[in-house]
Amino acid sequence: MNPSEVIKRVVITQDAVALIESENKLTFIVDVRADKREIKRAVEELYDIEVEKVNTLITPRGEKKAYVKLKPEYPASELAVKLGIF
Repeated sequence: MNPSEVIKRVVITQDAVALIESENKLTFIVDVRADKREIKRAVEELYDIEVEKVNTLITPRGEKKAYVKLKPEYPASELAVKLGIF
């Protein structure tokens, strides 16, 4: 899958902002067919950062949500500013 097809949008909620600040995690809505390896590769390619871990879940709306933990040398808050979250 193409990285721009894997990542659909960034989640901007109060909980998502709290995760950025406390756990260095970004939250994305991704393609339902994408696995964790594809999500990791897509985030790394699109945003030129390194990912430590990816957790996923299916929301009650049927969307796939990915919690992407960045490596410590890549602050999620800096990427959040570039994405327009802050």
